[in-house]
Amino acid sequence: MTITNKRSSAPRQRPPVPTVTDIVRAVTNGEPAVRITAYDGSAIGPETAAIGLHVASERGLSYLLTAPGDLGMARAYVTGDLELRGVHPGDPYEALQVLGDGGLQLRLPSPADALRLVRGLGWERLRPPPPPPQEHLPNWKRTLQGLRHGRGRDAEAIHHHYDVSNAFYEKVLGPSMTYTCAVFRSPSDTLEQAQANKYDLVAGKLALKPGMRLLDVGCGWGGMVRHAAREYGVKALGVTLSREQAAWARAAIEREGLSHLAEVRHLDYRDAPLEHFDAVSSIGLTEHIGLRNYPRYFKTLRDRLKPGGRLLNHCITRADNRTSHRTGAFIDRYVFPDGELASPGKLVSAVHDAAFEVQHEENLRMHYTHTLAGWNRNLVEHWDACVDEVGVGTARVWGLYMAGSRYAFERNQIQLHQILATKTTRLGESSFPLRPDWTA
Repeated sequence: MTITNKRSSAPRQRPPVPTVTDIVRAVTNGEPAVRITAYDGSAIGPETAAIGLHVASERGLSYLLTAPGDLGMARAYVTGDLELRGVHPGDPYEALQVLGDGGLQLRLPSPADALRLVRGLGWERLRPPPPPPQEHLPNWKRTLQGLRHGRGRDAEAIHHHYDVSNAFYEKVLGPSMTYTCAVFRSPSDTLEQAQANKYDLVAGKLALKPGMRLLDVGCGWGGMVRHAAREYGVKALGVTLSREQAAWARAAIEREGLSHLAEVRHLDYRDAPLEHFDAVSSIGLTEHIGLRNYPRYFKTLRDRLKPGGRLLNHCITRADNRTSHRTGAFIDRYVFPDGELASPGKLVSAVHDAAFEVQHEENLRMHYTHTLAGWNRNLVEHWDACVDEVGVGTARVWGLYMAGSRYAFERNQIQLHQILATKTTRLGESSFPLRPDWTA
């Protein structure tokens, strides 16, 4: 007797390979407001849309599928595997605005859709491609560089962000070489005027006068140090963890004939000299400190102030206490490794806990939108020179980062706060007047 297998011996057919359009439909709600095209010839979205996304290669699709969200899109965009159409790469703000305001509403695919896509695509397309060279190590690998916000790891994080190229920063930031929020007395102010306004505002809040001593921690390219020395006759010391910044600042101090008053050292703020300074400014450093280090950070600054001295802390903050203090994946991997943001309330509490007396607090959120728009304009204007200096991938990172930050400030997702405090004595003496003694 012969036993036959009644099951078909024909090989199981693989489902048809889904198009990029099929994938978009599976992970979005409704029709996108942007035009999405792909290397496979598929397309979705209105043909007349001003903004377009083009998935240029299978590698780009793999980036999007293996790291859903901003990290996958950043990887594909930086490598050129995802193209933004209708905007300049130096200022993709309008594209981010359309996408962020609901132009592409992402969702998780249903289990059935997910299974169908996986079967059609094949596992080989779901293997993550190597990330672009501009991407920093993931958080777990950074442990090899030391504990989060330890000295060695902080130095590496600062190197990743600030030692890109001084020539590149000169093009993007402009003559002031100031990489922090400016202050616009009028929307018609130039970026240079607004940066000078910011330094004058800080100097006014600190009540700087000739002969006083100022410590500026995280001093960047020495903008505040040089301004305080040149305009107020202050003897100013700046410290920065970036060797490139320190070298540029020292050359600028020499060039401007300020060596008798101004100095910049390549130094961790924790190693700043234990002298009693009349004032301390921290402009854009707190974002790199880490929330757990706030007590030590503010105590370190207090220990360097004389009784009655003033502290001005200027930094980006979160708009609320509900979100994580960590930055998003794109910012963490490409821009500010280990960056952390707190709400203004947490900052004020930390300043109080370090035995300061908070005298004034101010939100400059909308000023940062104007500042970032100015930096994007500079990048567009000098695009070819910037690409020649750092490469197109890094230039794309900066255009995307600055435009995305502008969008976040405009939508009140992040803010910029200045906190003014005094080292008030045990007898309650703060040297602070009855009313603020500066002008906006």
